[in-house]
Amino acid sequence: MSSKPESRDFESASDLSLRLGLPFSNLSLLTRALTHRSYVNENQNSSEDNERLEFLGDAVLDFIVGAWVYHRFPEMPEGELTKIRSAIVRNDQLAKFARMLNLGPALRLGRGEFLSGGHSRDALLGSLFEAVVGAVYLDSGLGAVEAFVNPLLENVRESVLSKIHDSKSLLQEWAQAQKLHSPRYRTISTTGPDHAKEFEVEVEIGGQTAGSGRGTSKHTAEHAAAQDALKNLEIE
Repeated sequence: MSSKPESRDFESASDLSLRLGLPFSNLSLLTRALTHRSYVNENQNSSEDNERLEFLGDAVLDFIVGAWVYHRFPEMPEGELTKIRSAIVRNDQLAKFARMLNLGPALRLGRGEFLSGGHSRDALLGSLFEAVVGAVYLDSGLGAVEAFVNPLLENVRESVLSKIHDSKSLLQEWAQAQKLHSPRYRTISTTGPDHAKEFEVEVEIGGQTAGSGRGTSKHTAEHAAAQDALKNLEIE
C-alpha cells in the first residue's frame, strides 16, 4: 500500500471547477486552495498550501457578507447587522457552506489527515471554503465572489435569523411575565414588485400597538417590530 493517498482519492480542481460552475482562467489557484499543508509536507513537488488564500478569503468574505447584510436588511441597526455578519462568517457556518458544495472530496490531505477524516472536520472545511473564496477573488474579482457566495447566503438567511434574532422570544416572555396575551403581529402594508416586496408589520400587546417594523419578508418585519416594541417598552 502506498504511504500517501493517491491523487485519485481527491476530486480534481478541473472537475470541481466544472461542477461548481467556476470557470477559472488560472486553475492552479483553485488547486492551491484545495491543498492542505499536510499534503505539501508529504508531496515535495506540490505547490504551496492554501493558508495564504485562506487569509485572503477571510478578508474578502467579511466584506462580501457585510455588504450583503447591509443591503438585504435595510431596516436593521448596526448592532443587529454585526450579529448577522458574525454568525455567517463563523467557522462552523463556513464549514456548512463547504458541505453544501461538497468540497470535502476535493481537499488534498496528507495520509494522516486523510485517514483521520479530515475531509469532514469543521476546522478544515471552514478554512477550505475561505481558501476557495480567496482563489475566486484572485482569478475573477469581487463580482465573481458575490455570484458564488450570495446564493449560499440566501439559502441560510432564515436559519441565521432564527438563531440570532430573539426579539420575538423576548417580547413573548415579557408579555407572559406581565400576564398579558401573546403579542399579535399584523401586516399593515405590502409594497414593491413581487421580486422585491417590502412588508410593514405592527405588533400589538393588550390591544395596544407596541411597535412596528419593515422588512423584505414577513419574518424580518416581525422581528423588526418586536425589536421596536422592546425599545419602546424599555425592555433590555
